[in-house]
Amino acid sequence: MSFCDHCQGQRFDRAQVLRALRAARKRLKASPESCSADQTIALAIEAVRTLEIPHLETLDDIVTGEVIH
Repeated sequence: MSFCDHCQGQRFDRAQVLRALRAARKRLKASPESCSADQTIALAIEAVRTLEIPHLETLDDIVTGEVIH
């Protein structure tokens, strides 16, 4: 069993976003200054915005075996 390219890409993208958000949370916790909710959300948005997430084009290749989509 495997995932199609599109779904595999989404799993990778999700993991990348979660890592970026966890790193942003760690920076906020380590900061001596407190942030407002607006500043916290802005930091999270910026953390995700800086990621390079590619757009996957699917090709109609013949795939053998079970594919999860």
